[in-house]
Amino acid sequence: MNIIIAGCGKVGKTIAMRLCEEGHQVTVIDIDENALQAVKSSLDVMGYHGDCTSIKVLEEAGIRHTDLLITVTSDDEKNMLTCLVARKVGGCQTIARVRSPQYAEDIKYIKDDLGLSMSINPEKVAADEMIRLIQIPSALEVETFAKGRVNLISFAVAEGSMLDGLRLKNLHSKIGMNALICVAARGDYVVIPDGEYEIKAGDRLWVTLSLADINTFFNKVGIKTKTIKDVLIAGGGTMTYYLAKKLISLKINVKIIEINPKRADELSEKLPKAMIICGDATDKSLLTEEALDEMDAVCSLMNEDEENILLSLFAHKNSSAKIMTRIHRDSYEELVSELPVGQTIATKKLTSDYIVRYIRAMQNSLGSEVETLYRLVDGRVEALEFNIGSGFIGSGKSLKDLPLISGTLICCIYRGGKIIRPGGNDCLEAGDSVVLVTTHKGINSLDEIIRR
Repeated sequence: MNIIIAGCGKVGKTIAMRLCEEGHQVTVIDIDENALQAVKSSLDVMGYHGDCTSIKVLEEAGIRHTDLLITVTSDDEKNMLTCLVARKVGGCQTIARVRSPQYAEDIKYIKDDLGLSMSINPEKVAADEMIRLIQIPSALEVETFAKGRVNLISFAVAEGSMLDGLRLKNLHSKIGMNALICVAARGDYVVIPDGEYEIKAGDRLWVTLSLADINTFFNKVGIKTKTIKDVLIAGGGTMTYYLAKKLISLKINVKIIEINPKRADELSEKLPKAMIICGDATDKSLLTEEALDEMDAVCSLMNEDEENILLSLFAHKNSSAKIMTRIHRDSYEELVSELPVGQTIATKKLTSDYIVRYIRAMQNSLGSEVETLYRLVDGRVEALEFNIGSGFIGSGKSLKDLPLISGTLICCIYRGGKIIRPGGNDCLEAGDSVVLVTTHKGINSLDEIIRR
Protein backbone atom coordinates (compact mmCIF):
# COMPACT_ATOMS: atom_id res chain seq x y z
CA MET A 1 0.00 0.00 0.00
CA ASN A 2 0.98 3.64 -0.49
CA ILE A 3 0.90 5.30 2.92
CA ILE A 4 1.61 8.87 4.01
CA ILE A 5 2.55 9.61 7.64
CA ALA A 6 2.22 13.20 8.83
CA GLY A 7 4.46 13.77 11.84
CA CYS A 8 8.00 12.45 12.32
CA GLY A 9 8.18 12.33 16.11
CA LYS A 10 8.79 9.18 18.14
CA VAL A 11 5.41 7.68 17.30
CA GLY A 12 5.58 8.63 13.61
CA LYS A 13 9.07 7.18 13.24
CA THR A 14 8.08 3.91 14.92
CA ILE A 15 5.01 3.56 12.71
CA ALA A 16 7.10 4.28 9.60
CA MET A 17 9.62 1.62 10.62
CA ARG A 18 6.89 -0.99 11.19
CA LEU A 19 5.17 -0.23 7.90
CA CYS A 20 8.46 -0.42 5.99
CA GLU A 21 9.05 -3.83 7.59
CA GLU A 22 5.60 -4.84 6.35
CA GLY A 23 6.60 -3.94 2.78
CA HIS A 24 4.52 -0.77 2.33
CA GLN A 25 5.59 2.31 0.33
CA VAL A 26 5.88 5.03 2.97
CA THR A 27 6.07 8.81 2.58
CA VAL A 28 6.56 11.13 5.57
CA ILE A 29 5.70 14.81 6.03
CA ASP A 30 6.93 17.12 8.78
CA ILE A 31 7.35 20.84 9.30
CA ASP A 32 10.55 20.16 11.29
CA GLU A 33 13.39 19.65 8.79
CA ASN A 34 15.66 17.96 11.37
CA ALA A 35 13.00 15.44 12.38
CA LEU A 36 12.27 14.72 8.73
CA GLN A 37 15.92 14.12 7.88
CA ALA A 38 16.35 11.83 10.91
CA VAL A 39 13.61 9.53 9.61
CA LYS A 40 14.79 9.68 5.98
CA SER A 41 18.35 8.81 6.95
CA SER A 42 17.35 5.71 8.91
CA LEU A 43 14.45 4.35 6.83
CA ASP A 44 13.70 3.76 3.16
CA VAL A 45 11.00 6.44 2.88
CA MET A 46 10.20 9.50 0.80
CA GLY A 47 10.09 12.78 2.72
CA TYR A 48 8.41 16.15 2.20
CA HIS A 49 9.04 19.26 4.27
CA GLY A 50 6.00 21.42 5.04
CA ASP A 51 2.70 21.85 6.85
CA CYS A 52 0.60 18.71 6.47
CA THR A 53 -2.65 20.73 6.45
CA SER A 54 -1.58 22.37 3.17
CA ILE A 55 -3.27 21.01 0.07
CA LYS A 56 -0.12 21.84 -1.92
CA VAL A 57 2.12 19.83 0.43
CA LEU A 58 -0.28 16.88 0.45
CA GLU A 59 -0.45 16.88 -3.35
CA GLU A 60 3.36 17.02 -3.61
CA ALA A 61 3.49 14.01 -1.28
CA GLY A 62 1.12 12.13 -3.61
CA ILE A 63 -2.16 12.25 -1.70
CA ARG A 64 -4.19 11.58 -4.89
CA HIS A 65 -2.47 8.19 -5.26
CA THR A 66 -2.35 7.29 -1.57
CA ASP A 67 -4.30 4.45 0.04
CA LEU A 68 -3.97 5.65 3.62
CA LEU A 69 -2.97 8.81 5.50
CA ILE A 70 -1.86 8.58 9.14
CA THR A 71 -1.59 11.83 11.12
CA VAL A 72 0.45 11.70 14.33
CA THR A 73 1.63 15.28 14.87
CA SER A 74 1.58 16.65 18.42
CA ASP A 75 -1.51 18.77 17.62
CA ASP A 76 -4.92 17.04 17.73
CA GLU A 77 -6.60 19.80 15.73
CA LYS A 78 -3.95 19.62 13.00
CA ASN A 79 -4.31 15.85 12.83
CA MET A 80 -8.07 16.03 12.35
CA LEU A 81 -7.89 18.90 9.87
CA THR A 82 -5.26 17.12 7.78
CA CYS A 83 -7.47 14.02 7.60
CA LEU A 84 -10.42 16.15 6.50
CA VAL A 85 -8.40 17.86 3.75
CA ALA A 86 -6.86 14.57 2.59
CA ARG A 87 -10.23 12.89 2.42
CA LYS A 88 -11.65 15.71 0.29
CA VAL A 89 -8.62 15.97 -2.01
CA GLY A 90 -7.41 12.38 -2.31
CA GLY A 91 -10.33 10.24 -1.18
CA CYS A 92 -8.00 7.99 0.81
CA GLN A 93 -8.65 6.33 4.15
CA THR A 94 -7.38 8.28 7.16
CA ILE A 95 -6.21 7.62 10.72
CA ALA A 96 -5.72 10.43 13.25
CA ARG A 97 -3.98 10.44 16.59
CA VAL A 98 -6.29 12.22 19.03
CA ARG A 99 -4.89 12.51 22.56
CA SER A 100 -7.06 15.08 24.33
CA PRO A 101 -9.61 13.47 26.70
CA GLN A 102 -12.23 15.93 25.45
CA TYR A 103 -11.71 15.08 21.79
CA ALA A 104 -11.30 11.39 22.55
CA GLU A 105 -14.78 11.29 24.06
CA ASP A 106 -16.41 13.43 21.34
CA ILE A 107 -14.67 12.00 18.28
CA LYS A 108 -17.33 9.35 17.69
CA TYR A 109 -19.86 12.11 16.96
CA ILE A 110 -17.74 13.84 14.31
CA LYS A 111 -15.78 10.88 12.92
CA ASP A 112 -17.87 10.59 9.75
CA ASP A 113 -17.88 14.36 9.15
CA LEU A 114 -14.08 14.39 9.34
CA GLY A 115 -13.82 11.41 7.02
CA LEU A 116 -11.87 9.43 9.63
CA SER A 117 -11.47 5.70 9.11
CA MET A 118 -10.06 5.36 12.61
CA SER A 119 -8.83 7.49 15.49
CA ILE A 120 -6.27 6.35 18.02
CA ASN A 121 -5.40 7.67 21.45
CA PRO A 122 -1.98 6.29 22.47
CA GLU A 123 -2.31 7.29 26.12
CA LYS A 124 -5.68 5.56 26.43
CA VAL A 125 -4.39 2.47 24.62
CA ALA A 126 -1.49 2.35 27.11
CA ALA A 127 -3.84 2.86 30.05
CA ASP A 128 -6.00 -0.03 28.85
CA GLU A 129 -2.87 -2.19 28.65
CA MET A 130 -2.01 -1.36 32.24
CA ILE A 131 -5.55 -2.09 33.39
CA ARG A 132 -5.26 -5.62 31.99
CA LEU A 133 -1.98 -6.12 33.86
CA ILE A 134 -3.50 -4.82 37.09
CA GLN A 135 -6.54 -7.07 36.75
CA ILE A 136 -4.24 -10.09 36.26
CA PRO A 137 -1.33 -9.11 38.56
CA SER A 138 0.55 -12.42 38.29
CA ALA A 139 0.95 -12.01 34.52
CA LEU A 140 3.94 -10.38 32.83
CA GLU A 141 1.90 -9.58 29.73
CA VAL A 142 -1.79 -9.87 28.81
CA GLU A 143 -3.19 -9.78 25.27
CA THR A 144 -6.90 -10.23 24.61
CA PHE A 145 -8.84 -11.80 21.74
CA ALA A 146 -12.46 -12.59 20.88
CA LYS A 147 -13.55 -9.24 22.36
CA GLY A 148 -11.90 -9.99 25.70
CA ARG A 149 -13.13 -13.56 26.10
CA VAL A 150 -9.77 -15.18 25.34
CA ASN A 151 -6.50 -14.12 26.95
CA LEU A 152 -2.92 -14.81 25.91
CA ILE A 153 -0.98 -14.48 29.14
CA SER A 154 2.77 -14.45 29.73
CA PHE A 155 4.32 -15.66 32.97
CA ALA A 156 7.68 -16.80 34.30
CA VAL A 157 8.32 -20.33 35.59
CA ALA A 158 9.74 -20.10 39.10
CA GLU A 159 12.25 -22.38 40.76
CA GLY A 160 10.43 -25.31 42.36
CA SER A 161 7.35 -24.89 40.16
CA MET A 162 5.45 -28.05 39.31
CA LEU A 163 5.99 -27.04 35.67
CA ASP A 164 9.79 -27.34 35.97
CA GLY A 165 10.83 -30.46 34.03
CA LEU A 166 7.32 -31.09 32.65
CA ARG A 167 6.87 -31.94 28.97
CA LEU A 168 4.06 -30.03 27.31
CA LYS A 169 2.28 -33.19 26.19
CA ASN A 170 1.69 -33.96 29.88
CA LEU A 171 0.39 -30.50 30.83
CA HIS A 172 -3.33 -31.24 30.46
CA SER A 173 -3.22 -34.43 32.53
CA LYS A 174 -1.10 -32.69 35.17
CA ILE A 175 -3.28 -29.62 35.75
CA GLY A 176 -6.61 -30.84 34.32
CA MET A 177 -7.41 -27.53 32.64
CA ASN A 178 -8.24 -26.18 29.20
CA ALA A 179 -4.90 -24.32 28.85
CA LEU A 180 -2.50 -24.34 25.92
CA ILE A 181 1.09 -23.11 26.14
CA CYS A 182 1.84 -21.72 22.69
CA VAL A 183 5.09 -19.71 22.97
CA ALA A 184 8.21 -20.33 25.03
CA ALA A 185 11.25 -18.11 25.52
CA ARG A 186 14.46 -19.23 27.22
CA GLY A 187 17.09 -16.51 27.13
CA ASP A 188 17.50 -15.58 23.46
CA TYR A 189 15.86 -18.82 22.33
CA VAL A 190 12.22 -18.45 21.25
CA VAL A 191 10.07 -21.31 19.99
CA ILE A 192 6.51 -22.32 19.16
CA PRO A 193 6.77 -25.48 21.26
CA ASP A 194 5.49 -28.96 20.45
CA GLY A 195 4.47 -31.66 22.90
CA GLU A 196 8.08 -32.77 23.48
CA TYR A 197 9.18 -29.35 24.75
CA GLU A 198 10.44 -29.66 28.34
CA ILE A 199 9.68 -26.65 30.52
CA LYS A 200 12.50 -25.34 32.71
CA ALA A 201 12.61 -22.87 35.59
CA GLY A 202 13.29 -19.41 34.22
CA ASP A 203 11.31 -19.99 31.03
CA ARG A 204 8.85 -17.32 29.99
CA LEU A 205 5.70 -18.95 28.67
CA TRP A 206 2.57 -17.69 26.90
CA VAL A 207 -0.67 -19.56 27.60
CA THR A 208 -4.21 -19.12 26.24
CA LEU A 209 -6.93 -19.05 28.89
CA SER A 210 -10.44 -17.79 29.44
CA LEU A 211 -10.79 -15.02 32.02
CA ALA A 212 -12.61 -17.38 34.41
CA ASP A 213 -9.74 -19.90 34.37
CA ILE A 214 -6.81 -17.54 34.99
CA ASN A 215 -6.65 -17.59 38.80
CA THR A 216 -7.26 -21.36 38.93
CA PHE A 217 -4.42 -21.96 36.47
CA PHE A 218 -1.97 -19.77 38.38
CA ASN A 219 -2.89 -21.44 41.67
CA LYS A 220 -2.37 -24.90 40.19
CA VAL A 221 1.08 -24.07 38.82
CA GLY A 222 2.12 -22.48 42.12
CA ILE A 223 1.95 -18.79 41.23
CA LYS A 224 0.42 -16.70 43.98
CA THR A 225 -2.39 -14.40 42.92
CA LYS A 226 -3.23 -11.21 44.78
CA THR A 227 -6.08 -8.81 44.17
CA ILE A 228 -4.84 -5.26 43.67
CA LYS A 229 -6.64 -2.72 45.84
CA ASP A 230 -4.20 0.20 46.17
CA VAL A 231 -2.31 1.79 43.27
CA LEU A 232 0.29 4.56 43.33
CA ILE A 233 0.77 6.53 40.11
CA ALA A 234 3.74 8.87 39.66
CA GLY A 235 3.15 11.67 37.18
CA GLY A 236 -0.08 13.42 36.34
CA GLY A 237 -0.19 13.35 32.55
CA THR A 238 -2.97 12.29 30.21
CA MET A 239 -2.14 8.60 30.56
CA THR A 240 -2.47 8.91 34.33
CA TYR A 241 -5.90 10.51 33.92
CA TYR A 242 -7.18 7.64 31.75
CA LEU A 243 -5.65 5.00 34.03
CA ALA A 244 -6.91 6.54 37.27
CA LYS A 245 -10.42 7.08 35.89
CA LYS A 246 -10.71 3.40 34.98
CA LEU A 247 -9.17 2.18 38.25
CA ILE A 248 -11.62 4.26 40.25
CA SER A 249 -14.52 2.76 38.28
CA LEU A 250 -13.20 -0.67 39.33
CA LYS A 251 -13.32 0.38 43.02
CA ILE A 252 -9.52 0.49 43.31
CA ASN A 253 -7.91 3.11 45.57
CA VAL A 254 -5.73 5.52 43.58
CA LYS A 255 -2.97 7.80 44.84
CA ILE A 256 -1.30 10.19 42.37
CA ILE A 257 1.94 12.13 42.94
CA GLU A 258 2.33 15.15 40.63
CA ILE A 259 5.08 17.75 41.01
CA ASN A 260 3.31 20.60 39.18
CA PRO A 261 0.86 22.39 41.56
CA LYS A 262 -1.40 23.58 38.73
CA ARG A 263 -1.71 20.11 37.23
CA ALA A 264 -2.27 18.63 40.69
CA ASP A 265 -5.20 21.02 41.17
CA GLU A 266 -6.62 20.05 37.77
CA LEU A 267 -6.45 16.37 38.65
CA SER A 268 -8.14 17.03 41.99
CA GLU A 269 -11.09 18.52 40.12
CA LYS A 270 -11.24 15.85 37.40
CA LEU A 271 -10.63 12.89 39.74
CA PRO A 272 -12.30 13.77 43.06
CA LYS A 273 -12.17 10.15 44.27
CA ALA A 274 -8.38 9.92 43.86
CA MET A 275 -5.86 11.16 46.41
CA ILE A 276 -3.67 13.78 44.74
CA ILE A 277 -0.32 14.64 46.31
CA CYS A 278 1.71 17.58 45.03
CA GLY A 279 5.33 16.55 45.35
CA ASP A 280 8.37 14.85 43.84
CA ALA A 281 7.72 11.15 43.23
CA THR A 282 11.46 10.42 43.37
CA ASP A 283 11.73 11.84 46.92
CA LYS A 284 12.35 8.83 49.18
CA SER A 285 10.96 10.53 52.26
CA LEU A 286 7.72 11.37 50.43
CA LEU A 287 7.40 7.80 49.17
CA THR A 288 7.93 6.48 52.68
CA GLU A 289 5.40 8.95 54.07
CA GLU A 290 2.84 7.89 51.47
CA ALA A 291 3.32 4.19 52.38
CA LEU A 292 4.93 2.97 49.18
CA ASP A 293 5.57 -0.38 50.87
CA GLU A 294 1.81 -0.91 51.30
CA MET A 295 0.91 -0.37 47.64
CA ASP A 296 -0.24 -3.30 45.51
CA ALA A 297 0.90 -1.63 42.26
CA VAL A 298 3.23 1.25 41.38
CA CYS A 299 3.02 2.93 37.97
CA SER A 300 5.92 5.22 37.01
CA LEU A 301 4.43 7.49 34.34
CA MET A 302 6.49 10.67 34.56
CA ASN A 303 7.89 12.55 31.58
CA GLU A 304 11.54 11.60 32.20
CA ASP A 305 12.69 8.01 31.67
CA GLU A 306 15.42 8.36 34.27
CA GLU A 307 12.91 9.35 36.95
CA ASN A 308 10.60 6.49 36.02
CA ILE A 309 13.45 3.96 36.17
CA LEU A 310 14.72 5.25 39.53
CA LEU A 311 11.25 5.15 41.09
CA SER A 312 10.59 1.64 39.81
CA LEU A 313 13.94 0.38 41.11
CA PHE A 314 13.19 1.93 44.51
CA ALA A 315 9.70 0.37 44.51
CA HIS A 316 11.15 -3.04 43.63
CA LYS A 317 13.60 -2.82 46.53
CA ASN A 318 11.14 -1.53 49.11
CA SER A 319 7.83 -3.19 48.26
CA SER A 320 6.22 -6.28 46.78
CA ALA A 321 4.07 -4.17 44.44
CA LYS A 322 3.44 -4.94 40.79
CA ILE A 323 5.53 -2.37 38.90
CA MET A 324 4.95 -0.72 35.54
CA THR A 325 7.39 1.74 33.97
CA ARG A 326 6.82 4.12 31.10
CA ILE A 327 9.77 4.35 28.70
CA HIS A 328 10.01 7.00 25.97
CA ARG A 329 13.49 6.49 24.48
CA ASP A 330 14.33 3.59 22.18
CA SER A 331 17.89 3.56 23.53
CA TYR A 332 16.62 2.71 27.02
CA GLU A 333 14.42 -0.23 26.11
CA GLU A 334 17.25 -2.77 25.91
CA LEU A 335 18.80 -1.38 29.10
CA VAL A 336 15.65 -1.64 31.20
CA SER A 337 14.99 -5.20 30.02
CA GLU A 338 17.87 -6.20 32.29
CA LEU A 339 16.57 -4.23 35.28
CA PRO A 340 13.83 -5.09 37.80
CA VAL A 341 11.43 -2.36 36.68
CA GLY A 342 8.43 -4.59 35.99
CA GLN A 343 6.46 -4.22 32.78
CA THR A 344 7.58 -1.43 30.46
CA ILE A 345 4.99 0.73 28.71
CA ALA A 346 5.93 2.34 25.38
CA THR A 347 3.07 4.21 23.71
CA LYS A 348 4.80 4.34 20.33
CA LYS A 349 4.96 0.54 20.11
CA LEU A 350 1.37 0.10 21.23
CA THR A 351 0.25 2.68 18.68
CA SER A 352 2.20 1.11 15.82
CA ASP A 353 0.79 -2.34 16.66
CA TYR A 354 -2.72 -0.90 16.66
CA ILE A 355 -2.27 0.74 13.26
CA VAL A 356 -0.57 -2.27 11.65
CA ARG A 357 -3.49 -4.41 12.85
CA TYR A 358 -5.90 -2.07 11.07
CA ILE A 359 -3.85 -2.09 7.87
CA ARG A 360 -3.68 -5.89 7.86
CA ALA A 361 -7.49 -5.94 8.00
CA MET A 362 -7.64 -3.50 5.05
CA GLN A 363 -5.57 -5.88 2.94
CA ASN A 364 -7.45 -9.09 3.64
CA SER A 365 -8.77 -11.37 0.97
CA LEU A 366 -11.14 -14.35 0.71
CA GLY A 367 -13.29 -13.22 3.61
CA SER A 368 -10.72 -13.86 6.33
CA GLU A 369 -10.03 -10.78 8.43
CA VAL A 370 -7.34 -9.90 10.95
CA GLU A 371 -9.27 -8.85 14.02
CA THR A 372 -6.38 -8.53 16.44
CA LEU A 373 -2.61 -8.42 16.19
CA TYR A 374 0.04 -8.45 18.89
CA ARG A 375 3.82 -8.69 18.67
CA LEU A 376 5.49 -10.84 21.34
CA VAL A 377 9.09 -11.36 22.45
CA ASP A 378 10.41 -8.09 21.00
CA GLY A 379 8.52 -8.64 17.75
CA ARG A 380 9.91 -12.14 17.10
CA VAL A 381 6.48 -13.75 17.36
CA GLU A 382 3.10 -12.48 16.17
CA ALA A 383 -0.21 -13.47 17.71
CA LEU A 384 -3.16 -12.92 15.38
CA GLU A 385 -6.90 -13.39 15.49
CA PHE A 386 -8.80 -14.14 12.27
CA ASN A 387 -12.47 -14.43 11.47
CA ILE A 388 -12.98 -17.47 9.27
CA GLY A 389 -14.73 -16.58 6.02
CA SER A 390 -16.53 -18.89 3.61
CA GLY A 391 -13.56 -18.84 1.23
CA PHE A 392 -10.97 -20.31 3.65
CA ILE A 393 -9.33 -23.32 1.97
CA GLY A 394 -8.99 -25.22 5.25
CA SER A 395 -12.67 -25.08 6.29
CA GLY A 396 -14.08 -28.42 7.42
CA LYS A 397 -10.71 -30.19 7.52
CA SER A 398 -9.31 -31.70 10.70
CA LEU A 399 -6.37 -29.73 12.08
CA LYS A 400 -4.21 -32.86 11.95
CA ASP A 401 -4.74 -32.91 8.19
CA LEU A 402 -3.87 -29.24 7.64
CA PRO A 403 -0.23 -28.82 6.55
CA LEU A 404 0.60 -25.67 8.56
CA ILE A 405 3.78 -23.78 7.78
CA SER A 406 6.60 -24.27 10.30
CA GLY A 407 6.70 -22.04 13.38
CA THR A 408 2.92 -21.70 13.46
CA LEU A 409 0.34 -22.95 15.98
CA ILE A 410 -3.43 -22.59 16.16
CA CYS A 411 -3.91 -22.03 19.86
CA CYS A 412 -7.59 -21.22 20.31
CA ILE A 413 -10.92 -21.47 18.50
CA TYR A 414 -13.86 -19.33 19.61
CA ARG A 415 -17.19 -20.65 18.30
CA GLY A 416 -20.69 -19.66 19.34
CA GLY A 417 -19.63 -18.33 22.73
CA LYS A 418 -17.48 -21.39 23.49
CA ILE A 419 -13.68 -21.47 23.80
CA ILE A 420 -12.18 -24.57 22.20
CA ARG A 421 -8.67 -25.79 22.97
CA PRO A 422 -7.69 -27.12 19.53
CA GLY A 423 -6.92 -30.81 19.11
CA GLY A 424 -6.01 -32.78 16.03
CA ASN A 425 -9.62 -33.80 15.35
CA ASP A 426 -11.04 -30.27 15.61
CA CYS A 427 -12.00 -28.36 12.46
CA LEU A 428 -12.15 -24.69 11.52
CA GLU A 429 -15.57 -23.53 10.36
CA ALA A 430 -16.93 -20.38 8.75
CA GLY A 431 -17.84 -17.89 11.46
CA ASP A 432 -15.16 -19.07 13.91
CA SER A 433 -12.65 -16.73 15.49
CA VAL A 434 -9.26 -18.40 15.53
CA VAL A 435 -6.13 -17.30 17.39
CA LEU A 436 -2.73 -18.36 16.13
CA VAL A 437 0.89 -17.63 16.97
CA THR A 438 3.65 -17.62 14.38
CA THR A 439 7.28 -16.71 13.93
CA HIS A 440 6.46 -15.52 10.38
CA LYS A 441 5.85 -11.81 9.95
CA GLY A 442 3.35 -10.09 7.69
CA ILE A 443 0.66 -12.78 7.46
CA ASN A 444 -2.44 -11.08 6.06
CA SER A 445 -4.70 -14.03 5.27
CA LEU A 446 -5.36 -17.26 7.12
CA ASP A 447 -4.72 -19.12 3.85
CA GLU A 448 -1.07 -18.08 4.15
CA ILE A 449 -0.50 -20.48 7.07
CA ILE A 450 -1.36 -23.49 4.87
CA ARG A 451 1.68 -25.05 3.22
CA ARG A 452 1.07 -25.51 -0.53
